[in-house]
Amino acid sequence: MPTMTYPSTVQFLYGLQQHGIKLGLETIRTLLTRVGEPHRRYPVLHIGGTNGKGSTAAMTASILQAAGHRVGLYTSPHLIDFRERIRVNGEMIPESRVTELVETLRAAAAPDLAPTFFEFTTALAFHYFAECRVDIAVLEVGMGGRFDATNVVEPLATAITTIDLDHEAYLGSTIEAIAFEKAGIIKPGVPVVLGRIGESAGRVIEDRASAVGAPVSRLERDFRCEGSSPADCRYTGLALRTEHLGCPLQGRFQLDNLACSLALIELAGQRGLSVPESAISAGLQQVAWAGRLEVVGEAPTVIVDGAHNPAAATVLAEYLAEWRRTRPAAHITLIVGMMRDKHPREFLAPLLPLVDSLILTQADLPRAASGSELRALLGDAASSAQVAPTPADALALARRSAAASDLICVTGSLMLVGDIKALLRGCSLSPVRG
Repeated sequence: MPTMTYPSTVQFLYGLQQHGIKLGLETIRTLLTRVGEPHRRYPVLHIGGTNGKGSTAAMTASILQAAGHRVGLYTSPHLIDFRERIRVNGEMIPESRVTELVETLRAAAAPDLAPTFFEFTTALAFHYFAECRVDIAVLEVGMGGRFDATNVVEPLATAITTIDLDHEAYLGSTIEAIAFEKAGIIKPGVPVVLGRIGESAGRVIEDRASAVGAPVSRLERDFRCEGSSPADCRYTGLALRTEHLGCPLQGRFQLDNLACSLALIELAGQRGLSVPESAISAGLQQVAWAGRLEVVGEAPTVIVDGAHNPAAATVLAEYLAEWRRTRPAAHITLIVGMMRDKHPREFLAPLLPLVDSLILTQADLPRAASGSELRALLGDAASSAQVAPTPADALALARRSAAASDLICVTGSLMLVGDIKALLRGCSLSPVRG
């Protein structure tokens, strides 16, 4: 019988953050070996990139489930509940299994291994998927790729959605350096899908793929998804041609993610994974991905978007510009909270011209910048910004001045998005969210 409760188990996982972020595969490989290499018991699709990898993973998993497969989905971070990270056929891992499997892994790690939070969580996901006898697992890379804990798998196919500056302290300060790290998930002979990736990053990734004999399929060159929105679009792929696809996720940028998902499924199909065309339409109609242009309130409309780097801010700006165009009289309020290692001035540059008011706040996390710190970093760019000490204060402040037809947009951090969603649901947050 487990000796820990679920709350104490989550607290234990939280404590693993003391080990920080350690890029490398030796610890995760040793831990997995000690529990019977569960990650080798099912095929895998591996998805990396700076932005879009979570949405692409969610679409892929939904389509595979609609095709009748039992699908494991591993993503990060979570927004409210730790168990969001590990799902089988859309259902979160039960609290009891978290507790029991954490005890199994703690025993396996003792006495000489000190896995990080992400290494431990990755091993937990792999073990649970094997226990559930999934037909296939869809894995989102946590950070980077080359030394990410998920990179111990040998996938059927791989995707890299986008490349942009993010996590520079760990991945490098140039696009080329980050592309090199992301390209580390490319395996010998395993086909790879590339999304909207710039020329310099594309060269780095293509060089890696060529060196290991991995066939490359690129967005726009080899496959594409076209339409005015994801709600009605057509896909022209490697072999598949299909029209009138509909996906409920908001934003034209999701067309790129949809295309990457379908190309990945096509490549997996070439390697034996059966997905009928009817499952594509059904799976896309059912897909859900929290925290990305997600409507969480009405009158006024409240949307949350986990954008946290300049490239994602540009995508969000496109959405806000369209909102502004179709509702010229509406007032847009932006609530922003960011981590201290991000770049608020660059992040807000495409957004500020589109909004009427700015509220700066702090997510409930030690490494989050305070609203006052953000305002100081922004200088003249945020001279009229208001500061709210907590997300609850920020939302209340925005609502006090908003009419029913207005828009409140919460962005800058997935942690802030989780705070707002928990506030609106009236529930408490899981303490481990990094």
